Amino acid sequence: MSKHSDPKDAPPISNGLADNIGNVRHTLAHLLAAAVKKHYPKAKPSIGPAIDDGFYYDFEFPKGEAPSTQDLPKLEKTMREMLRAWTGFDREEVSARSASAYFKGNPYKLELIKDLQKAGTKITFYTCPPASYKKSLKGTSSDAHSFTDLCRGGHAENPSRDIAPDSFKLDRIAGAYWRGDEKNKMLTRIYGLAFASKEELQTFLEAREEAEKRDHRKLGTVLGIFTFDDDVGPGLPLWLPNGAAMIDELEKLAKEMEDKSGYLRVRTPHIAKESLYTTSGHLPYYKDSMYPPMKCEGVNYYLKAMNCPHHHKIFAARPKSWRDMPVRLAEYGTCYRYEKSGELFGLMRVRSMQMNDAHIYCSEEQFADEFRKVTELYLSYFKIFGIQKYVMRLSRHAPENLGKKYINEPKLWLKTEEMVRRCLTELNVPFTEAEDEAAFYGPKIDVEIWSAIGREFTLATNQVDFAVPARFGLVYTDKDGKQKTPLCIHRAPLSTHERLIGFLIEHFAGAFPLWLAPVQAKIIPISEKQASYAKEIFTQLRDAAIRVELDDSNDTLGKRIRNAKLEKVPYTLVVGDAEIKSKTATLESRSKGKIGALSVEEIINKLKQEISSRAL
Repeated sequence: MSKHSDPKDAPPISNGLADNIGNVRHTLAHLLAAAVKKHYPKAKPSIGPAIDDGFYYDFEFPKGEAPSTQDLPKLEKTMREMLRAWTGFDREEVSARSASAYFKGNPYKLELIKDLQKAGTKITFYTCPPASYKKSLKGTSSDAHSFTDLCRGGHAENPSRDIAPDSFKLDRIAGAYWRGDEKNKMLTRIYGLAFASKEELQTFLEAREEAEKRDHRKLGTVLGIFTFDDDVGPGLPLWLPNGAAMIDELEKLAKEMEDKSGYLRVRTPHIAKESLYTTSGHLPYYKDSMYPPMKCEGVNYYLKAMNCPHHHKIFAARPKSWRDMPVRLAEYGTCYRYEKSGELFGLMRVRSMQMNDAHIYCSEEQFADEFRKVTELYLSYFKIFGIQKYVMRLSRHAPENLGKKYINEPKLWLKTEEMVRRCLTELNVPFTEAEDEAAFYGPKIDVEIWSAIGREFTLATNQVDFAVPARFGLVYTDKDGKQKTPLCIHRAPLSTHERLIGFLIEHFAGAFPLWLAPVQAKIIPISEKQASYAKEIFTQLRDAAIRVELDDSNDTLGKRIRNAKLEKVPYTLVVGDAEIKSKTATLESRSKGKIGALSVEEIINKLKQEISSRAL
């Protein structure tokens, strides 16, 4: 669900785009609902917010009467006809009783009205076309069909003037649980796209078409990287051999980088007693996102949803002095989170994840240097993967929520937020700030990156923790012999295998650099006569730790070469009688085309050099 799908997060929206596009999109949600009510009078509208690329509205339709994708052009045409009359909105403050009477029979609006009444919020109706337009008509007009909605406002001032008829289109239909809760009724959601102009809409559609070609769910299946199975369960990916090869490479990269930076590798179990997560404070905040407990010998055990409490216990296992600090504990730990079914999305939103996690325990004096090193590690990874656009989002606390949503340490909050801000500024790293979005135990950095086609992804978080170490009684002995509580930095620069590989599939369109490619080379003999020699080359490349396949199937040479290209294999080695005679293979690059006949030793050296340098 969109973060705007709950009424408390609903418009008014102003996202800073040209022509106040958030208000335009919100207005179009009203217009969509008006068109739906005209064609489907028995439909029950619920909520309709603006979202990043347009808008949507959720409806309950009588059984068998819901529109299909084929009905969208009809609704879209009606919206354009109605738009001519939408010259403004009439706003009216109403009592809860009047509002409830107006929406009698619509349980969704009635529920919203109760929420507004309970919160002491004004209840307002917005109606379009306005009364002034209707008075200006000498006769009746079908495009003056009136629509009134429960709304807080935030609209285009004059929709007929401010919204170009060709700047929006209805996009698709999906199911959505009321208020995002799978225990509630499934509603019909109609999505629309909306931009400031026809040209921007067209640009978006073209970019989306390219993104669909790079969709990690489709390419991941075609390239044999991962799969899901109903018997295993939703959101629980199975990694096929090609995916496992990529995971091995990413772990190898992380271990190399972390070894250089003085990290110590640890391993922790997949479950723990309830008391561990009570001590950490996670249960009160994240229980709904954790799998239900398993009772064993009268004790509740939870599947691990985060690695940090386990790492805290490892830090506490042996006494520490100032000479040991900082302590950097790293693990590719598997975690489990019960994401709602409607929010699962390929590898990007899963229930089982392998996290490139680490926790750095340091003194206050060491914090700035450690945070700087973590940030530099992120930048190193961006360079390796060819990520050119990124931004760090500093999430701060909100003073009014101390003791409720956040640990009640006002001075520490301000101090650590300023330390993080100063570090980002000194490194000249692009960053933004957001209030009231921190973790409960400290400020955090959300790392936003853009793929090669300009799509934004949230890669990982980098969190400061000044509260939980004290909950676990973590201490080290300082130079003066006094015990002090360390600060903790939570970091996961390579995110999870799932999210990172999902991003990389799109970023590279499945054409991975050689070091990361699941199959790095494919050997193709021209005919059966060269099969024996091809197997010799296969063995030599495999023994050189190059991931290689041999295609000696009965398919034609042309088809086998085409298959290698469809599988996006970086290099193919074609062998015929001439290659047997010269003890060579004809090497062809996916990106550079035909290279020519080289000895097997030359090919191995070339590929090994490219692999070791992790060249793009």
